[in-house]
Amino acid sequence: MAHSSSAGSPLRALVQIVRDWPVSSQQRARRNAMVATTSCAQRRVERQEVADFLATRPADHTDHTDRTDPEHRAGH
Repeated sequence: MAHSSSAGSPLRALVQIVRDWPVSSQQRARRNAMVATTSCAQRRVERQEVADFLATRPADHTDHTDRTDPEHRAGH
């Protein structure tokens, strides 16, 4: 008994999806890693810029306002 080519097609498609899954999964993982690395690098640059800015400020600050005070945060 001969099998028709259309009867095997869904099975072949499923097998191909299963075979392709590790490759596509790895590609997505690599892309996610590159996006995360870029984000981390940007944050590191921003932290360094803030550190550099704060290093240039005078050591004696005249503003000793308690920034945790609710009235100060509300803009009063």
